[in-house]
Amino acid sequence: MALKITHVTSRMMAALLFATVSFSIPNVMSFTLPVTSHSRSHNLARTSLTDARGKLLFVSVDDSPRTSSTPEKSGSSRRWKKRDSLAIHKLPKAAYRVYVSYVRRLWKETDVEARMEVANDKVKGAIRNMQHILSCNEYNALSEEATKSQEELLKACEKMLAALTEEEKQPAAEIQANALLDVASSASTPAKSKPRRSIMLGVLMGIAVACWVFSGNYLFTALFTLMTVLGQLEYYRMIMNTGVYPARRISVIGACSMFLTALFAPNLHQICLPMFGLWAMIWFLTMRQSYTTIPEIAATFTGMFYLGYVPSFWVRLRLIGSDMPPTRLYAILRPFRQYLKTKFGVLIPVRWIQSPITVGSVFIFWSWLSLAFSDVGAYFVGRKFGKTKLSAISPAAGATSPNKTVEGVIGGCAASALLSIIGAWVQKWPYFVVTGAVHGLCLGLLGLIGDLTASMLKRDAGIKDFGDLIPEHGGILDRVDSFVWTAPYSWLVCAYVIPALKKVAGV
Repeated sequence: MALKITHVTSRMMAALLFATVSFSIPNVMSFTLPVTSHSRSHNLARTSLTDARGKLLFVSVDDSPRTSSTPEKSGSSRRWKKRDSLAIHKLPKAAYRVYVSYVRRLWKETDVEARMEVANDKVKGAIRNMQHILSCNEYNALSEEATKSQEELLKACEKMLAALTEEEKQPAAEIQANALLDVASSASTPAKSKPRRSIMLGVLMGIAVACWVFSGNYLFTALFTLMTVLGQLEYYRMIMNTGVYPARRISVIGACSMFLTALFAPNLHQICLPMFGLWAMIWFLTMRQSYTTIPEIAATFTGMFYLGYVPSFWVRLRLIGSDMPPTRLYAILRPFRQYLKTKFGVLIPVRWIQSPITVGSVFIFWSWLSLAFSDVGAYFVGRKFGKTKLSAISPAAGATSPNKTVEGVIGGCAASALLSIIGAWVQKWPYFVVTGAVHGLCLGLLGLIGDLTASMLKRDAGIKDFGDLIPEHGGILDRVDSFVWTAPYSWLVCAYVIPALKKVAGV
């Protein structure tokens, strides 16, 4: 029965995920990079991703029934139903193409060629700054020998700039053609402000995530690992465009291994980070032509820790309590279950009502719901009553996110506490009002720290979003930043704190 339930919920989750992707396609048919692209490989990657989204749009929109003012015949209705069924079968393949195209684009934008282009741009910028400084010295009294050296240095700068320009792989004619196209598109398309986030898209994403949480350990970990690959590449694309070149491949492999180890060998989970850190240091010492800088080492370790080890605790949390007792939802939904059986002859399995599949999955569901409502509460309360900037309490936090207010933080924590109290009651926690409120408060604060951490990284890198995969929401990291630091805390509470409280309360 459990396998059958897992299979059904997996199919439901997949359908909702594909519906979410197909709904999002009409909003964005092209992508705007958060950083400047320099080579033809970036343009080709962008084109392939746009084509994939276009195909997904064709499947999800063009194959949908057209509304008409004239009545349709039954044969036509059957044809539309047949086309709808075919469209649903095509959605998984189209969603796969979108994912693969985005991964390929991120990979190309973080490969060796992209690093060389970023380095060349930084060298050109430094040379132009030097030319500007040397040319604007009318108030500096230089000797004849110094003036001669200055002229030689200016000539050397011009010569080096010319050499770097000739090494550009993109032909001048193609550059000019692309520039003309960009000018024409910018002239024909009026400037638009950032669109407001779609409420329907957010609802669909929430439903898809809820089904994902209850989809089973393997599918939950698999999708988490796929998202980790995207998050890692978004992070390293941001890092590399600042002139820092970490061990990208080792970090991506290490982060994925942490999720798989948390699933199949939880006792070895904590050894992944030091082992892959050792691998990275060996690679730095043996494969690099010169010594590795501190920012490169720090960026590598941060990527594996922040986007691999820390969030992988969600997988360990989900494994807790495979044989869970029924929650309070069973008693609440029992009359509805009996009504469906009497009226329609449909009997809902008990495992569906008691919120399968593990204690950890139910804990994750209510924790993520509390974090989501924390964002909603912080937004509306901050917008309505926000007057005290966060900088009044913490200058660094205020500089990281100038729009956040103290009132918004309080509203977010209150909303998270309210949802957590409901979740504590459903899960039969002892002293559920107190434990739920404290848990919700901690989730709200840790979610805020995760949000500020991501904002700090983006502000230092000079970008607004990590990516552009999700229309109106940015990249993967823009959506999961609040869930990173809450993972180890949630695992600790579910594995040790709540069982200890139950022993004290005699539950």
